[in-house]
Amino acid sequence: MVKYTGINHLAMATGDMDSTIRFWRDLLGMRLVAGLGRPKYRQYFFEISEHDMIAFFEWPEVDKASEKDHGVPVKGPFTFDHVSFEVQSEEDLWELKDRLEASEIWVSEVINHGFIHSIYTFDPNNIPIEFSATVPGVDIKKHPKMRDKSPTAVAQEGPESQPGHWPEKTKPTPHKERMVYPGEGMILAESDDAGKRDNAMR
Repeated sequence: MVKYTGINHLAMATGDMDSTIRFWRDLLGMRLVAGLGRPKYRQYFFEISEHDMIAFFEWPEVDKASEKDHGVPVKGPFTFDHVSFEVQSEEDLWELKDRLEASEIWVSEVINHGFIHSIYTFDPNNIPIEFSATVPGVDIKKHPKMRDKSPTAVAQEGPESQPGHWPEKTKPTPHKERMVYPGEGMILAESDDAGKRDNAMR
C-alpha cells in the first residue's frame, strides 16, 4: 500500500502575485521557498509546514474568483470548496484571528466543530480558507467516526481501503523503463551559482 506523507503542494491561481505574496508570506507568515517564471507565467511556492506547501500560478488574464462562502451548496460544475490549514495550538488560531482583524480582513468567529476549532476567511484571490486547531483528546484519524445518519453503502464498509474494486497491479514498470522527464522545476535543482549566472545574462 502506498504511504502518503502529506500534501506536497496545493496549486492555486492568481492574477496578482504581489498581493498574494503580501498575504501568504507577510500576513500569514508562510515562507516563500521557491519561484519559477518567464514572461506571462510564474509559479511560486509557500511553506505551510515541514512537509506541505501551497503554490500559486500567476497568469495575466486570471480574474478573482467570485466570493463563495465556505460549505454553502452550489449547483453546476464545481470542484473546490475551501482548504483548511492546521495550526499547532488554540493560541495560534487566536493570533491569526487578531492579525486578520488588525489588517481589516474579514474573519469569522471561532467555530467549535467537535474535533477542531476553526476560523474562516478569504485570501486576496477570494480563495476560501480555514484555519483549524485540533481539540485535545479527539483524534478522528486514530479513532475514525461515522456520524452520518444515512451513510452510503460504500461508506458503511469502514475507513480502510477495500480490496476487489479496482484491477490488481499485475505488471510493475521495470526499473530500466522508468523514465523521468524534465519539467519546469528542473531549474530549482541547479546550484545557486548557476541561477546567478542566468540572472546576470538577462
